[in-house]
Amino acid sequence: MLGEQVITTETRVLRPHAHLFRSGVIAVLSLTTPVFAIAYWLTITSGWWPVTVAVHLLVAIIAVVIVEQYRRTSVVVSPHGVRERAFLGRVTEIANSDIQSLCLVEIYRDNALDTQPNLFILDSSDRPRIRLRGQYWPRSAMENLAEVLDRPLVSLDDSVTISELRSSRPDWLYWFERFPVLTWL
Repeated sequence: MLGEQVITTETRVLRPHAHLFRSGVIAVLSLTTPVFAIAYWLTITSGWWPVTVAVHLLVAIIAVVIVEQYRRTSVVVSPHGVRERAFLGRVTEIANSDIQSLCLVEIYRDNALDTQPNLFILDSSDRPRIRLRGQYWPRSAMENLAEVLDRPLVSLDDSVTISELRSSRPDWLYWFERFPVLTWL
């Protein structure tokens, strides 16, 4: 029937790319293993090895906290709305009734010819409330979000650069992306 709306009751939990976790673990192990191996080798004979063990434990505790933060990073999508829990713990929620549109923008990566999808969840005043960046979230997760919310997914016709987005819609970018000098740091 025309005018009939499909109502879903499904809730989906979206997670970041798994390869980010693997890459992070490999990087931490590659950095800390040789450093602590040499530190133990140098301090065992001098009697300072307990300090090395304490520092190693501190680094391990920090690594466990970071792993837990990554594990908790998610976007929960239900017919009622979207709830994002960011890596640093910030929680952003938007009710389905407050969502005006979903805009998928292909943004060129820095110094590259390929693009990454960025999904902007916009409220009624056209302000972005949640942004899913392609470097962290798979495209399939972005499409699932639109499907569960039963909102049209609007895509821009052409891919854009960060500079073009900065001049046309600066409020869609994170604060550090609005200042090009900060992205070089």
